[in-house]
Amino acid sequence: MTRIRILPENVANKIAAGEVVERPASVVKELLENALDAGAQSIRVEVESGGKRMIRVIDDGTGMAHDDALLAFERHATSKLRTADDLLSIATLGFRGEALPSIAAVSRLLLQTRAAEEEEGTRVEFAGGKLLGVNPEGLPAGTTISVADLFYCVPARRNFLKSETTELGHIASLVTHYALAHPEKQFVLKTPTQEIINATAVGTMSERVYQIFGRQALDELFELTPVSSPMRASITENELTAEERSAQLTVRGFASRPEVQRSNRNGIYVFVNKRLVRDRLILHAIHEAYRNVLPPSVFPGVLLFLDLPAEEVDVNVHPAKIEVRFRHPQFVHDFTRDSIRQALSRARPVPSFSGVASSATLNAGPGEASNPAMGTAAAGAADAGAVAAVAAGMGNWSGTLPRAVIPPMNASGATGAAIAGDFELTGAPPRPEPQRFQFESGIGMSADESASEIARNFGEAAAAAFLTRETAGAADRLGSAESLDELKPLGQVNSSFIVAVNGEGLWIIDQHVAHERVLFEQHLRARREGQLTGQRMLVPMMVELSPRQLVIFERIAEELAANGFEVSQMGPRSVAIHAAPAGIATSDAERLLMEILEGTDRENAAISMDTLQAKIAASTSCHAAIKVNMPLDQKKMEWLLGELAKTEAPMSCPHGRPIVLRYSVKEIERAFHRI
Repeated sequence: MTRIRILPENVANKIAAGEVVERPASVVKELLENALDAGAQSIRVEVESGGKRMIRVIDDGTGMAHDDALLAFERHATSKLRTADDLLSIATLGFRGEALPSIAAVSRLLLQTRAAEEEEGTRVEFAGGKLLGVNPEGLPAGTTISVADLFYCVPARRNFLKSETTELGHIASLVTHYALAHPEKQFVLKTPTQEIINATAVGTMSERVYQIFGRQALDELFELTPVSSPMRASITENELTAEERSAQLTVRGFASRPEVQRSNRNGIYVFVNKRLVRDRLILHAIHEAYRNVLPPSVFPGVLLFLDLPAEEVDVNVHPAKIEVRFRHPQFVHDFTRDSIRQALSRARPVPSFSGVASSATLNAGPGEASNPAMGTAAAGAADAGAVAAVAAGMGNWSGTLPRAVIPPMNASGATGAAIAGDFELTGAPPRPEPQRFQFESGIGMSADESASEIARNFGEAAAAAFLTRETAGAADRLGSAESLDELKPLGQVNSSFIVAVNGEGLWIIDQHVAHERVLFEQHLRARREGQLTGQRMLVPMMVELSPRQLVIFERIAEELAANGFEVSQMGPRSVAIHAAPAGIATSDAERLLMEILEGTDRENAAISMDTLQAKIAASTSCHAAIKVNMPLDQKKMEWLLGELAKTEAPMSCPHGRPIVLRYSVKEIERAFHRI
């Protein structure tokens, strides 16, 4: 008797459901993707008990005819693929034909659908994978799928679900993702007691970010101008086909300013051809773009959209379709990194005292307005675990989401409070209530238009209050490094911080990290133009290395020499330092070498040359820079500020610490209650 047997169909369906349907949010994901593939312009998601009791997705897409409605529940039945070659160029979100049969196998499912060309619709009912009935029904064009009692026939799976609020949070996160990827479509998420999301169709991505996350989040971001490049990767022009030469990779989206720092990667959203993915390659590219701008232990907030030909990316590498594989990964990585890095250099934003202080006090007031796109959530519905789970999906952006959905920023590890020090600035007056439900100036409506609308509905006093705040807010948001060359130094604080002024207000500059940034860019520029010379020591310095350090040294010895080091191996584990980079004291040479070796040790084996050069330049500039507690005369302060103004990223040192803080004229006036 054979020991190998073919599984019954109902068992096979439940196994497949285990791959596709992990939790209620998995059901919403599959149904949302089907709705988008069907060309829906409006998608409505209704859930009860966090999706455990009921999930209903209503769309106005193409719908299905009677025969297609039945075929859709067969395993691997799909309208999106014809041949195996189609797998090489998948342009739809769904394609495997597993979603509906897998969901139907573990729930009570009702499908109601009608194609626009059909006179009547079709109603199909399933329970635990068994067909209960097929009937004609009068329906509007489009599709409605109701999924009730998820995992009712698989009790063990149902027991692994989290609390209702946690599961709802995952669904809210998912709908948020797709709303960001498709600003031209309407997305609604409702429960029996609240409307969590109502994002109407808008014309630009900026408007969608405002709808979902609010004004403050938009102010913390700068837009990445869409940049395109042919998909040439590492192959030569002669090896490219005509189709490959015309293929383009486009990178667009938003990235956070350097002063906006998060304790985890949950504020990073990556979309490939409008599909939300988790991709280590792109995450590494983002990390590399912010290298020498942010400290290594914090993360930016990024909304990144990569658009490339379908044949250049394989989406069939994960059961849940959340991972992708690129045909030319190195090219995609480098182009993404360089696009963000260049945008950072162009933006050159400068942190202000108010921005740093406000990020630590978000959600402090119980009456703070909720986001226009989100309904009022029941505060008592969120336990700590649920809030954490939702925040993990939605990125902890600002205080603009309902309190039951997003925790305060200071509870999620946002930095900045320590930098604010003793500044206790009074808050600006709240915006007039109607204005919170409109776009502010720069996003569809000017400040004057907004004020006129407020005046018509709420009187001139409310309009005047809005204009006062809008004018002040605009001035506060315009902090730019372009005005650094106008700074006039007044003196030093504790022989460590330069105090300067210009037309924008009062500036405080950390002299050590400012000089570090100047030296870093000079060193990197000189290294990329050629080999740097070092200064020889009178007596070579002997250094003992660990076995791991010795391996790293042998790997990067050539690059060390190109950066001014002259180091030779003198024994099994000993090296002699004969020369060090210019500006490095003899006593610091050993410490600098060990710092470079230890830092490189933490990288993976495939560290790029650009990364290695940046790490060496950062370490060298730190040791050679002006130290704290060092008095500087007027000429030296003027020179340092002038050189800092010429750098590409004067907002932070190569290790990510802030260099300057700006206290604007408007902030000073507000602190003295003049406005």
